[in-house]
Amino acid sequence: SPAQKLIFNRVNGKRPQVLPQQVSAPEECYTLAHEENVRFVYEAWQQVEQQLDGSRSGESTCGPVQYVEKTPSPGLKNFVPIDLEEWWAQQFLAKIENCS
Repeated sequence: SPAQKLIFNRVNGKRPQVLPQQVSAPEECYTLAHEENVRFVYEAWQQVEQQLDGSRSGESTCGPVQYVEKTPSPGLKNFVPIDLEEWWAQQFLAKIENCS
């Protein structure tokens, strides 16, 4: 089914109350060490993905190996992954409908 579009209407056609300005949360600041760690992990993962792509196309015989279950767990036989974004959207719409 096509995704539903969210439409927000003003209650009784009235403008929302103007609330006093709230104190905003301080901006998250990242340390140099944090940024360096993120950059390191990102670059290392990019290398792994490139090596995996190379091994799939037969360019290399050594390198990373993608793990695949040889004998899948019987408990996961009927497992169906969910679309988390869709689930959150449904929860959001349900809350809106319950409040109306």
